[in-house]
Amino acid sequence: MQIIKKLSKMIEEELNDAEKYARCALNHKEDRPMLAETFYSLSLEELKHMNQLHNSVVKIIEEIRQSGVQVPEGMMELYNYLHEEQIEHEKEVRMLQTMFRE
Repeated sequence: MQIIKKLSKMIEEELNDAEKYARCALNHKEDRPMLAETFYSLSLEELKHMNQLHNSVVKIIEEIRQSGVQVPEGMMELYNYLHEEQIEHEKEVRMLQTMFRE
């Protein structure tokens, strides 16, 4: 079950990096457009990484359930809470990315 905790932390790190790059893209959109495009591209890549990690967590949880092992309720509650937080964070990052494209 530690792997779920580890992957959740890594997902948040990817989201933080995606946000950081999106903000840098916005900050340099006018004065350094090529650099801003690089930051924007990096932000998109970080969200791809986040999605890959999320898909891995979902698969692991499904594998655990299929094996007949009961995922502890407290762990699932924590995972669901973190997942909702991550969804909101992803929305914020995507909003920043959209602002850059406008």
